[in-house]
Amino acid sequence: MAEEQAGLRARGEEVIGELAQSLLENPLFSQALGKALGAGERAAGAQRAALSAIDVSSAGDVERLARRVRALSDRVEALEDEVDRLRRRPATD
Repeated sequence: MAEEQAGLRARGEEVIGELAQSLLENPLFSQALGKALGAGERAAGAQRAALSAIDVSSAGDVERLARRVRALSDRVEALEDEVDRLRRRPATD
């Protein structure tokens, strides 16, 4: 039974591979896929433009801002550590 399942699974993978290859070689399918991907990119661009028009930040904008805030936080922490170190140093007057 396990051998039957393995053979069936292998044949299924082979058939799916052949189907995928046939689709990729089909110029009509390739053209339709290209148009669909292009439409998706145009829709994403329109969404970005719409969000920008109503002054709403995109997820990418928020992520970039979060990275900058983390970087600034790290710098402030380093400065605080340096100030603490300088305060602990004995005066040399």
